[in-house]
Amino acid sequence: MSWWSGYQRFVRSGGVSRSIFVPRVRCRSCGRTDVVLPSFVAVGRLDVVDSIGAVVEAVVDGTSGVRPAAAALDVPHTTARAWVRRFRSRAQALAVAFAALIVELGGDPIPVAVDAAAYAVTAIGVAYAAACGLPGWAVVGRWRFASTVCGGSLLAANKDPLSIIIGNRRFMPPAPSP
Repeated sequence: MSWWSGYQRFVRSGGVSRSIFVPRVRCRSCGRTDVVLPSFVAVGRLDVVDSIGAVVEAVVDGTSGVRPAAAALDVPHTTARAWVRRFRSRAQALAVAFAALIVELGGDPIPVAVDAAAYAVTAIGVAYAAACGLPGWAVVGRWRFASTVCGGSLLAANKDPLSIIIGNRRFMPPAPSP
């Protein structure tokens, strides 16, 4: 792989949009190119993953509604509502993947919750706590960790399995059964 150009992209944080450069890499043997997203960027989303995670967590935990959570972060409530809807639609897959990651990282299994979205938020938090024992993860934060594990596609429409590479091992949790 070698660096292969890139593009400008806007990212919003705290109600302010900024342009960032997103580099691309290219495989010399097959010619395939891919994007190298920073951990704070979500695929197909303008806002940083910390804002997305804060809204999702507040709404799923029941500590806030969508409108107040969105207003606190200076994002449109319709955007925040779309985040929560997408998270809820992917919650089962996220919950299973992060629960499996917890065990792979040496953590204790967590009890299954009735609400898949609440279980997914809990699993992300516990997986992050388990990963904090490894070098470098403690500084990124829970939602950047989740975005990194998902390759930036925490709320993306794709159905690719979540995976993470730790050392020389690639962890691909089992897909949930329908």
